[in-house]
Formats: sequence, structure tokens, C-alpha cells
Amino acid sequence: MDRRPLSSGRLSRRRFVQAATSASLSLAGASLLTGCSGHTAPFFGRSAGGQLETTTIRLGQNQAVCGAPLYVADDLLRLEGFTDVSYVPIPGQLFTKSLLAGDVDVVMNFAGPLVIPVDAGQPIVMLAGLHVGCFELVGTDRIRAIRDLKGKSVAVTEFGGPDHVFLASMVSYVGLDVRADIDWVIQPSFPESTQLLTEGKIDALLGLPPQPQELRAKHIGHSVVNSAVDRPWSQYFCCMAYSSQAFVQQNPVATKRAVRALLKAVDVCAADPERAARAVVEKGVTPNYDYAHQSIQALPYDKWREYDPEDTIRFYALRLHESGMIKQSPEQIIQKGTNWRFLNELKQELKA
Repeated sequence: MDRRPLSSGRLSRRRFVQAATSASLSLAGASLLTGCSGHTAPFFGRSAGGQLETTTIRLGQNQAVCGAPLYVADDLLRLEGFTDVSYVPIPGQLFTKSLLAGDVDVVMNFAGPLVIPVDAGQPIVMLAGLHVGCFELVGTDRIRAIRDLKGKSVAVTEFGGPDHVFLASMVSYVGLDVRADIDWVIQPSFPESTQLLTEGKIDALLGLPPQPQELRAKHIGHSVVNSAVDRPWSQYFCCMAYSSQAFVQQNPVATKRAVRALLKAVDVCAADPERAARAVVEKGVTPNYDYAHQSIQALPYDKWREYDPEDTIRFYALRLHESGMIKQSPEQIIQKGTNWRFLNELKQELKA
């Protein structure tokens, strides 16, 4: 566990706001704006200005370091007018279930698993892409490429979870059969998966930060695919901000301000990974500052203006459709489960 005092180098609120504003301005100048195609679900009104409909915002808290923008956004959400900002721990991968149960208002999750509930008719809406990369496929010496997974054992936390969906997309992309070619081993515990990999009882696992950093530090396995740098995965968003249709329909002003705070927080993660790592540790996501800092520093947090989140949904929906995991076409998924209007407005507002 990292022992450095969390208070050292901590920004005051005033300095933090200045850093966030500076990050937004500097990164905006370096990014090219690309337009989205403008699909908007029909149940949303046009007004997103004016007074907040609610001053309470509840964010879903998970244990992935790549979710740093959620925690950096705490002060930024308060500056947007939210007086009650809370983080609700979500067990396992039950992000969408917690959202639809009304336990949280805004959640951050990998794009792939969001396609599945939209396909099933669940009323969620994706609002913005936040960052690229985070998953890393780690394997034994028997695995040198994705195709080497054919006939091999791979540990995932659960069927339909982010790691399973991402890996299913990967094997589908290289022509393997998700159902027949992989021996899926369900193992919710990362320490247990690590032990199985060390003993050669599984051939690979998919890790989220800070898990790959821990494996490297312990010299366990080797990186087969790093989605932050390896194509085509590095060309698409990993994590998206999303909410329920009901929350967005009833609270368009609050939704836009929450998305704005998150996007500014993404800029802070890109410009000041030290600050972001401290926020992650302070929120109890990981006790290890060094792993958190390595993870955040390595992730491309500077792509949200440049990349089109709709391309991401189309890419993963196509992969999941090919593998038989969803029935609807990518265009149907985009039409039913996305609304980029807030993002498009904020791209214009935050570009200078």
C-alpha cells in the first residue's frame, strides 16, 4: 500500500477549478472536433438550459481505476449547482440494474455491455464517451495473439459482464466462435483468477486497471492485447456515461450539467493524472497510489472531443450481433439507446 499522505499536493477548490478550466482550454486546442450523426431518441425535449430540476446527483461507484473521472467530478458537480453529490457502491457488475432500480442517476460502464440491455428493451440511454482503452488481455506463454485462445481456458467474472463482452467482441473480430471455441471459466475473484493463471490452470484473463499493473509488478503472464494502444480497440471508446431514460427525460438540465462536469473531469485526468490518482485512492477504489497513477497516466483521456461515440456503439453492436449475443442491428441499437445532443452542445461550448 502506498504510504504517501493524501493531503500532500492536494489542490484547494479554487486551484482545482483553475486546473480544470486550464485543462479544458489546453486540450480543446489540441483536439479536432468531429460531429456525431445526431441520432436523438424521440422522448427527449429540446430544452437543456435553465434551472436545475434537482440538486441531488447519485453516481454509481465501481472498483475500476479507469473510472477516475467519476471521482474527479465531485467538486465540478458541486460547481454545476448540485448540492448533494453521492457515490453509491454497486456490487459486481450490476450497473444497469442499479440504474433502472432508481438507486443511481448516472453510471459509467464499458460500451459493449450497454448494447445488450438496449437490445433487450431496457430503458437506458448512452450520453457520451469518456475515455479510450483500459482492458488488457493477459495470457500465459501459450497465448501470443487472440487467435491462440481457440480451445483455451479464459477466466471472466460473469457471462455478460464487461470482461466477457469485450473478449467476446475480440474473438468474434478475428473469426472465432464465441460459444464453441473458448472454454469460459467463471471466476468473480481477481486474486483467484490470478492464482489460476500462475498455476497454468487457465490460459488468459482480461484485467481492468489496476489489475494489469499488479500482474506486471508480480511478473505474472504477459500482455497480449492492450486496448489503450492496440488497434482496432484503441480507436473506440471503452467507457461511456449513461443514465435511465426516465432521469434524462425528467431532468434535461441536470443531465447536461452532469455530463459537462464529467467531461471536464476527463480533461483533468489527462492533464493532471496525479490529482486523479489521489481522488481514486481517497474514494477507496484502490489503496495503491502507484498502480492508480500508472493506470491513469497510460489511458488516453484526451479523445472525447476527437472520437465519435456512435462509431463505438456501431462497432461493438456489430461484433455482438455477429456472435449471436444480440438480435437487433447496430442502427437499431443507436436509435433506441443513445442521445448525443448534450455531448454535441458541450463540444461546442468547451472547445475554446
